Amino acid sequence: MSGIKRRHFLQIAGSSLATVGLSHIDIITQGDRYGKILAKNTPRKLALLVGINQYPEAGRFTNLSGCVTDVDLQQQLLIHRFGFNSKDIVRLTSSEKDQQPTRDNIITAFEEHLIKQAKPGDIVVFHFSGHGSRLIELDRSVRNCLKRPQNSTLVPADLNPEGWANDIMGRTLFLLVSALNTENVTLVLDSCYSGGGTRGNFRVRSITGSTSQPSPQELEYQQQWLRRLQLSPAQVASQRCAGVAKGVVIASAQANQLAADANFNSFHAGAFTYYLTLYLWQQTATVSSAIAQVSNALKPQYSQGPLADGNVNEPVYFLQQSAFSTDAVITKLKGNQATVWLGGVNQQILPTFDSGTTFTIFNHDGEAIGEVELASRQGLIGETVPLQDQLKSSLQPGSRLQVSSRVIPADLKLSIGVDPSLASESELAKEALSAIRRLKVVTAQSRDRLYPGGVSYILSRMTTDYLSYQQGSDLPDVGSIGLFTQGLEVVPSSFGQAGETVTAAVERLEAKLKSLLAIDILKKTLNSNSSQLDVEVSLNLVGRQEEIIARASTSTSRSNSQGIAPVYPHILPLKQLFQFKVQNHESSNLYFTIILIDSEGELVVVFPYHWPVSNEDMELKAGQELFVGDSDQLKLQAIASGSGEALVILSRSPLTKAVKLLQSLAQEQNRSSGPVVIERSPVDVVGSLLDDLSDYRSSDTVAVQQVNAAEIATLSITFEVGSGTSN
Repeated sequence: MSGIKRRHFLQIAGSSLATVGLSHIDIITQGDRYGKILAKNTPRKLALLVGINQYPEAGRFTNLSGCVTDVDLQQQLLIHRFGFNSKDIVRLTSSEKDQQPTRDNIITAFEEHLIKQAKPGDIVVFHFSGHGSRLIELDRSVRNCLKRPQNSTLVPADLNPEGWANDIMGRTLFLLVSALNTENVTLVLDSCYSGGGTRGNFRVRSITGSTSQPSPQELEYQQQWLRRLQLSPAQVASQRCAGVAKGVVIASAQANQLAADANFNSFHAGAFTYYLTLYLWQQTATVSSAIAQVSNALKPQYSQGPLADGNVNEPVYFLQQSAFSTDAVITKLKGNQATVWLGGVNQQILPTFDSGTTFTIFNHDGEAIGEVELASRQGLIGETVPLQDQLKSSLQPGSRLQVSSRVIPADLKLSIGVDPSLASESELAKEALSAIRRLKVVTAQSRDRLYPGGVSYILSRMTTDYLSYQQGSDLPDVGSIGLFTQGLEVVPSSFGQAGETVTAAVERLEAKLKSLLAIDILKKTLNSNSSQLDVEVSLNLVGRQEEIIARASTSTSRSNSQGIAPVYPHILPLKQLFQFKVQNHESSNLYFTIILIDSEGELVVVFPYHWPVSNEDMELKAGQELFVGDSDQLKLQAIASGSGEALVILSRSPLTKAVKLLQSLAQEQNRSSGPVVIERSPVDVVGSLLDDLSDYRSSDTVAVQQVNAAEIATLSITFEVGSGTSN
């Protein structure tokens, strides 16, 4: 990745579009005719949202679980963050009795709702979540110029009665978009055409069909639009080859990648749509910055890299967000109870949103008007009650909520799935895993969904099929035992030798499992979007402070800055000294620590780094900025490729308990200075840190630790380690 430029890093450079064989981004090849940002008084914002979970009971199809949720995610975002009128949003989903996502309904809605209503300057959004596929590209000139024999398609919910593929071809969508009377068009396509079936606990949004012919009805429909647009087939082919079309296309994966229909424990959604909408609840973003951030979020778990084509320096949907960042929004009221949509909450910390979590409510002017408490939650929908009697009259749908405190169960467990590949050894695996404290063992269910409630990792043997899904070199041997992510990505350094017994494998993996549990607990404190502390942290090479590799800040800090957040490369060069800059913009002192997590799940404390240590050594003065990684005192450098993450934890109160445990680890490792590896009892170390950050509460049913957003901030910086420079 040496010398990689940002546009290339984002995989959206115009020159790459014709050569890398993109996934559903090639449904409409884009060019240089793009709309400008609309003025504040937008005449109309129109959206057509399609989500298909249920497909015909035929061999070619498999059902999905998260596509209707994708539509919910987009709808709530468009209304409450981008100012769309709910009456201007048409939904076609498997859940709508009268508006099923059939081919005819999709085509008709595109014509009636978008083409006939859109005027110059209007905003148009088309979102599709469902299966993708391929059909034969009949135009020879297009096959030659784009160097691919197929045309990518969207698969509707119904069958063609004559047995033909019922897909909506890219050429058809190209013509439909060409008919729109506005340049401000965004297509979001969460589907793919690589592979199919399942990958671990995920479904793939793709079906086979690359050798099928388009139906006569599809070809006739295209001819109708050629006549309406007064275009010849040669002109359309020329435009497709030249890359001339309207707006921006955002696609969830490249041609050889999978679009995951993912299990987020308490709900299903498209991995791409979920992280895209999550990011947009919190940030004012250009297309390029959104794609970069979503790519970083997807990397640890999913083999997919989203792509975009168009003027990627424009704001997403050609609109500046019309509301401030938020965690949740009130969608309806009944008595004193408010139903809230938790679209701005990261799924990593969603399990901590339980009874007792409190939110500050803001009116449309951004003024705090009171607090509500979460009474219950199902997936992304919560029920709340007001904490002040007089607040009831002030509540209204559309009111925004920001977390003020939440509860972390004191006995959080790490869920480990037992893969069917262990066969007769499954019972031994369950017995061995159950002996490790705070692990929850989950038995595989049906092949359709192995673990309906979700898992953190999967204990499995490497099979020939599983090996075929992997990329790269130095892969585990077939027959070896190790850990996968939910999407069957290998957890680095977790697989042993072929023929190892499952009991021996679990014994070998015990230390890694405890580290992964500690990391999971620690990440439950992440709160960059809700923390009331004004702090930020950045990563750069020593001597190159202005060239930021990655940056994280609280929403409080972001609100004090102007404009759209820049795009950072998140690439750390090998064997070059790097450092962190931590900034305290508060008027009072804070205490902090920095913990690095490498790709193998090892935890390393890089601040503090002088031993013995006191609370005063971990203090960050009011208004101070501190560099961690000064080459005279602490030399930090990456010596092997992989991925990494830094967790920076800041608190108004001293980290007294954590200091004591870290001090004992430093003594065991004979450290007077330098980083300390958390090898022994990582769960205890993280537990002591959590004690410092929270108030312990217990009841007859559960013990919890309450984390206050006004008191702490936990920020995450992720990066890839590679050769070359960082920009």
